Amino acid sequence: ECMINQKNYELGSKSSAIRELFEYGKLRKQQIGEDKVYDFSLGNPSVKAPSIVNETLIKLIENNDSTFLHGYTSAAGDLTVRSAIAKYLNEKYNMNTNASLIYMTVGAAASLTISLNALLNVNDEVIVFSPFFPEYKVFTESAKGKLKIVNPSIPSFQPDLDEFEKSINELTKVVIINSPNNPTGVIYTLDTIKKISQILNKKQQEYKHNIYILSDEPYRELVYGNTQPVNIMEHYDNTIICYSFSKSLSLPGERIGYIQVSEKCENKEEVFTTICGSGRSLGFVCAPSLFQHMIPSVLGYTSNINEYQENRDLLYNELVRIGYDVVKPDGAFYLFVKALETNAASFSEHAKKYELLIVPSDSFGYPGYIRLSYCVKKETIVNAIPAFEKLYNDYKKIG
Repeated sequence: ECMINQKNYELGSKSSAIRELFEYGKLRKQQIGEDKVYDFSLGNPSVKAPSIVNETLIKLIENNDSTFLHGYTSAAGDLTVRSAIAKYLNEKYNMNTNASLIYMTVGAAASLTISLNALLNVNDEVIVFSPFFPEYKVFTESAKGKLKIVNPSIPSFQPDLDEFEKSINELTKVVIINSPNNPTGVIYTLDTIKKISQILNKKQQEYKHNIYILSDEPYRELVYGNTQPVNIMEHYDNTIICYSFSKSLSLPGERIGYIQVSEKCENKEEVFTTICGSGRSLGFVCAPSLFQHMIPSVLGYTSNINEYQENRDLLYNELVRIGYDVVKPDGAFYLFVKALETNAASFSEHAKKYELLIVPSDSFGYPGYIRLSYCVKKETIVNAIPAFEKLYNDYKKIG
């Protein structure tokens, strides 16, 4: 008998609902042509990286010796790079951080897994607000923690704070916040963040141990109108930010990001040292060197966010016109839409009849909805509208 790790076998043999649709879409595109498949499955940025990215990379490659460029950096990341990030954050968010609180990572997934493994002991609890990015469950359980789900208030999709308060107990160690949110695009209000902070401060005193906020912020710059995500570090001391350049710069495949421990975090040096140890034990040391060295030149730049806003407005307005119930997003590049039957998976399956690839919400911890990633070419949205109309009419007939 092959005595392998059963849990990891299951994770390997069954990909996420998002990835399954993405793979199905690739196959369909080969069969019937790219333009005939309306793939809203994966949050894969469609807007190209700002030109500064390629210009910086070319300059680095042409002007530096390969030992500097492709050699190891310090395990936690190159000190110059970390210092540049700290300086940028201090100027932009009026912080007082420094390089010794920043750890360079292989994208946000590494930021989250390193942080969870650093903070959790066996059976510690991690609270997430549904709907949430499905991998939070995988990451938490891999770090030997237990996931606890708190439902949203409807229709705002802000967290239900009464339920949140009741769900905290002596085993609560971490609360994951993701704003702008994947899959809803909702930004948590200042009031929401203040109340979460007040509740946690009270509970920390009650249970006499630290509870950490892990703020997962890959969509921090992807905001529309005058809305801005709240800087959680201003409101709660024991905060750790998990950041990625994947979405802001359209570089998801390059896997570069960082962990930032708040300068007001209790025992911050100890927390940071534990993050270093966690990175070491997971094998996540020395994030990609070339892309680390690129970061100082591109801080503050983003891809053209206006393209996403145009996509959002077009898709949101058209779906509402047809009759769908849609959560209006202020950030990220997702729409959360109520399925036209109680079973979102069956609704998503039915949508394939019109070559619409839409992700059912069950794996996001909140059934009955579907997620659309609108980081696609504008013509994909324009061409998909009649398909969404046909899908809607199918259910109108049934109704």
